Amino acid sequence: MKKVLFGLLFALLSGVTFFSGALATGSSDRILAIVGHEIILNSQVEEQALMYRLQNPGGKEEPGLRKKIMENMIDQKIILTKAKIDSVSVDEKSVEDISASRYNSLRSGFPSVSAMESRFSLPVNRLKQDIRDDIRNQLMIDAFRRKHFHEVTVSYDEVIAFYSKEKDSLSKAPEMISFSQIVKYPELADAEKQEAIAKIKAAQDELLKGADFARIAGKYSDDPGSRDQGGDLGYVRKGEFVPVFEKAAMALKPGQLSGVVESRYGYHLIQLIDKDEAGIHARHILAMFDRSKTDLAKTVRGLQDIRTSVLSGKATFADMAARVSDDPTAVKSGGAVRSASGEAELEIVTLKPELQRIIGELKRVGDISQPEKMQPENGEPLFLLIRLDSRKPEHVLTPEHDFERIKEIVTAKKRQELFNAWIASLKKAVLVQIMSDI
Repeated sequence: MKKVLFGLLFALLSGVTFFSGALATGSSDRILAIVGHEIILNSQVEEQALMYRLQNPGGKEEPGLRKKIMENMIDQKIILTKAKIDSVSVDEKSVEDISASRYNSLRSGFPSVSAMESRFSLPVNRLKQDIRDDIRNQLMIDAFRRKHFHEVTVSYDEVIAFYSKEKDSLSKAPEMISFSQIVKYPELADAEKQEAIAKIKAAQDELLKGADFARIAGKYSDDPGSRDQGGDLGYVRKGEFVPVFEKAAMALKPGQLSGVVESRYGYHLIQLIDKDEAGIHARHILAMFDRSKTDLAKTVRGLQDIRTSVLSGKATFADMAARVSDDPTAVKSGGAVRSASGEAELEIVTLKPELQRIIGELKRVGDISQPEKMQPENGEPLFLLIRLDSRKPEHVLTPEHDFERIKEIVTAKKRQELFNAWIASLKKAVLVQIMSDI
């Protein structure tokens, strides 16, 4: 178990090695190891040990923590050295997306940017670059590791032998559920929609009389990102616009003007400039909705009507989700919720507490919740209808019911053993010098 635990620790810490760069300037710092042409500093190990303690407040410290951190850092640098030799590449968009998320998480822990800069003794631009470099390296390592170990397999006999030996120490299978949802943002008050439609109609009247589109966009549009460019949205790849906007734009011919198109943002007039198989170049005029002027009671009544129709058999949940849900993926999924890797079954403990509560109150497969108001951390409130699609209670693992889960455990164990042997062989090809006891 300690090997498994520390393997998880390595996964958690591998994304934070950049933190220690700011601590490496002190005169008391010393080199602990040299791996190829790279060094490992005492400050780097101390920073990761501190991060472990912050992630495990009140927990008992792992024996020999600093030594294990250094050993994992050595392994990481060896893999990175070999990955660079093999010219392993990574998706730069993923690097940017993950780096932005990591930086935002880091920034949220400080009252100001200057406080963060002071803590790390680095300007914010350098800190961001260090984060990007670290994420890129980690993705490179992950890609290299998958390349060498993605085809690891185990036999039926290996799974049964492992279960017979380890069954008393295996954790229980967690409660698994699958569910579908209909997402609705609060309905706008009728007066707000009337005001927006009057504005977009005035713009449409002027365009139909031959007015210049760019001038009318500058006069009427509420979209600050495109208004000063005459409504020009630039070239946008398919799938990046909200579906109703994209469908209307794709139906146009170059130069053609749409009728009034309603999205959750407001009313649009769209003019297509050009399109191809991959994307659209269009411009628009937007009469934006003031989403603070909503009718919550109307929103709840609408969802209650949907719930009644589905439970009475007059409609299916999937059809209603595809028709009315404000989640753009519902058109294809019928509202079914999937994990990031595409799995339908989810561990209930991984869901947000509000969702755990709602799903916990649904007793039978097919039950549908009452409309529930949710408040995301970032963004406007929304309402959910949730249907329970399946539930598997927590239970002791058995080959009869959980063969694939046990097989995954055995495969991971075998993969780790092969990885350890591979690392040992790499250490013979990459010079590793331990410079100081830890």
